[in-house]
Amino acid sequence: MSKDKNPRRVADNEAMAKLRMLRTSPQKLNLVAGLIRGKKVEQALTDLTFSKKRISDDVKKCLQSAIANAENNHNLDVDELVVAEAYVGKNLTMKRGRPRARGRFGKIIKPFAEITIKVRQVEEQS
Repeated sequence: MSKDKNPRRVADNEAMAKLRMLRTSPQKLNLVAGLIRGKKVEQALTDLTFSKKRISDDVKKCLQSAIANAENNHNLDVDELVVAEAYVGKNLTMKRGRPRARGRFGKIIKPFAEITIKVRQVEEQS
């Protein structure tokens, strides 16, 4: 006797990828995620390729992973994929410090973030 199969967390025409522990603040990562929301995957990949933001390379890897998941695991057509959702969350925060004048302590906070990208297959209107 085996366990029941886990239900899918996304719909039948969707695939997702999640990237954790990105060394940037969620606020900065959300600016890059806003670039690709609702776009076709080819357009989103080119936007991320030519973006000047440092974190856009990591977001591009996550998008390529979501596309590969859609193609290999869920048998979706790559040409009809659209970035349905791209949302950002907080992760851990490293706390560091630096000695300051008169015996004080300057707090340095180094935030981490995570991004989840969902791609959805939509039929093209002819």
